[in-house]
Amino acid sequence: MYSERVLSGMRPTGALHLGHYHGVLKNWVKLQAEYPCFFFVADWHALTTHYESPEVIQNSVWEMVIDWLAAGVDPTQATLFIQSKVPEHAELFLLLSMGTPLGWLERVPTYKDQIEKLREKDLQTYGFLGYPLLQAADILIYRAQHVPVGEDQIPHVEMTREVARRFNYLYGREAGFEEKALEAAKKLGGKRTKLYLEARTAYQEKGDDEALEQAKAILQEAQSLSMGDRERLFGYLEGARKIILLEPQALLTEASKMPGLDGQKMSKSYGNTISLREDAESITKKVKTMPTDPARIRRTDPGNPKNCPVWELHQVYSDEATKDWAQQGCTTAGIGCIECKEPLIKSILKEQQPMLERAQQYLDDPSLLRALIADGCDKARKTAQETMRDVREAMGLDYS
Repeated sequence: MYSERVLSGMRPTGALHLGHYHGVLKNWVKLQAEYPCFFFVADWHALTTHYESPEVIQNSVWEMVIDWLAAGVDPTQATLFIQSKVPEHAELFLLLSMGTPLGWLERVPTYKDQIEKLREKDLQTYGFLGYPLLQAADILIYRAQHVPVGEDQIPHVEMTREVARRFNYLYGREAGFEEKALEAAKKLGGKRTKLYLEARTAYQEKGDDEALEQAKAILQEAQSLSMGDRERLFGYLEGARKIILLEPQALLTEASKMPGLDGQKMSKSYGNTISLREDAESITKKVKTMPTDPARIRRTDPGNPKNCPVWELHQVYSDEATKDWAQQGCTTAGIGCIECKEPLIKSILKEQQPMLERAQQYLDDPSLLRALIADGCDKARKTAQETMRDVREAMGLDYS
């Protein structure tokens, strides 16, 4: 129906660290080479939990984008933008809220989880209750087919699919729909029209999923169809309504295996992070002072790598030879803990060097950063406006 877009965002609530890099940004860099990607600064989402301290958000936005660029996210391959600079997100959020049952929002697992985790904040707000629907609007407005998420976020994508399905059911009805769909099918050309209609029959009469995919592929390849005809033909495949908002698929990403300096998951709330562009002296000091196996009181005491946070970092940064050396040296007391940390310090600094170099041009000339985000916002907004034209028309709001 549309090019296979990917949509993902990140809340600007503080400095990014190596956990963000290994958990999200490396995946973004990979995806941008495979799909048209839209990556956005979710500043409105940040307000749902930081509405009393917006300065945290303001101070983090530009630093976060520099971190993205430092990590290798490429504005010539992906569209980078700020959510609040595309007000159509808010309009779609409002319009979707008119028909979204309250129970759908209350049952999203992360809603109760976040309230529990952030007890010190007053999250009994309309904005926080509605954030899963705002997230749905973020995805649906770009008609994104893929949303990279961890396992805990899958319920958000499922709710987004339900929201799209309900919207299409309510507003995809059209007088003379079947006649218009058949007219649109003729525009595919003789052979492709026949293949499309045969595949539709096979899917609707026998539930043949392969036939459904074949028909979708025919529509994907058709260059001459208008947006309206595409929506009709996709809707005609599966039912008798236009598909106005596309149901996205979760693109499951592995949970970050990046351990913090204390062996727990790297997280700002644990105070165990290394920032994405931290200076070498600070990184060296942090790694050198990491806790190790408590059984190694003296240099001559053998240890057990499984009880040591340093070993967890070796799993991320060291090759097999180095891991063998560290394991052997620890269990036999052949090396001391400081020696064990040296290869890690080198590996982390080596990983960060190209990041520092990529970031420097934007630190030297902030206008470059502002310009590329302005371009990204313009591009994102044009795409969002196309969707909103169709949404307004479907809801009877296209007054002339």
